[in-house]
Amino acid sequence: MSWTHRRRWTSALVCVSALALAATACSSGKDSGSNNAGPQHASGTVSLVYAQKQGDQEYFIGEADGAKAKAKELGVDLKVVNLGNDANKAVTEVQNAVNQKANGVIVVVPDPSVGPQVAQLAKSGGVALLTSDDQVCANGPDPSSCSKDNLVPRVGFSGTQMGTEVGTRAGEDFKKLGWKAEDTAIVDAWKQDVTVCTDRVKANQKAFKDVSGADVKVIEVGTDNTPSDAQNKISATVAGNRSVKNWIVMGCNDENVSGGVAAIQNAGYAADNVLGVGLGAYLACKEWRGGKPTGFKAALFINGKDVGALAVQTMYDYLKNGKAMPPEAFAPTKMVDATNWQQAGVTCS
Repeated sequence: MSWTHRRRWTSALVCVSALALAATACSSGKDSGSNNAGPQHASGTVSLVYAQKQGDQEYFIGEADGAKAKAKELGVDLKVVNLGNDANKAVTEVQNAVNQKANGVIVVVPDPSVGPQVAQLAKSGGVALLTSDDQVCANGPDPSSCSKDNLVPRVGFSGTQMGTEVGTRAGEDFKKLGWKAEDTAIVDAWKQDVTVCTDRVKANQKAFKDVSGADVKVIEVGTDNTPSDAQNKISATVAGNRSVKNWIVMGCNDENVSGGVAAIQNAGYAADNVLGVGLGAYLACKEWRGGKPTGFKAALFINGKDVGALAVQTMYDYLKNGKAMPPEAFAPTKMVDATNWQQAGVTCS
């Protein structure tokens, strides 16, 4: 991997830091409303690091593939790094990107608490910073309490929009099934310190109630966003609520719903008594592909390839053309189920 093409930014154009990428235009002698914010045009090849959490997860594999394809198209020198669930590695890899003289870093942090460290490293190292999927606050560990000016620009999906789609589908299916509210419970599972997850969950709860018109008991379960942890935590929840006849499972991602559906079915509930609506579709499709009855009834398809490509394009436009990064940029989504997931283009490996 060659990192010999580091761009030299001038102080006249970098008015505050690489963190001021979003809505505030830097002063360069041009009208700030002309959208000419950003550094001077990069000469030579743009070099980027894409550091992802959970890089072996299907969604993030797709994201990396999309980023690589877009980088090849644009002639970008791209290095993809798998952070796993190691928040400290996120800090290390951003420092490595600075040391290797990369032009920019796109990061998916395993834990938002390292956001300020990541942002400060990028700022002091003169490296442009963009996040994908999860939000990062430049001056605090909790993006949910961060002012908009201090949120690092992000490419991904709208948590509220996605949660609304999940809750809407669950509410519609609940009505079709004819379940009684008093016999039913919703289990909503997510990593509760991840802002975009909380946005999704709060939105799915509101949408479900709006669409179903029913007052169904909601049990919120904190997990680490993996299937195994969701299964363990929800197994305990089910054991403590044996009077529930029907379960609705929602959450931040397919992992939580997959684990939840498995926990409930392992507790003796039939697939017909479980309504799981995931977010991602990369685990849901494995249930549907097998053709066996499953409580995993639907999922919102989020295509990681689209996000990876959009992230690289956004960073390239900023570095090469001085185009200001938007505070947030979103990729499209689609609700799928056992009848249409293949036609929708879901990759199921």
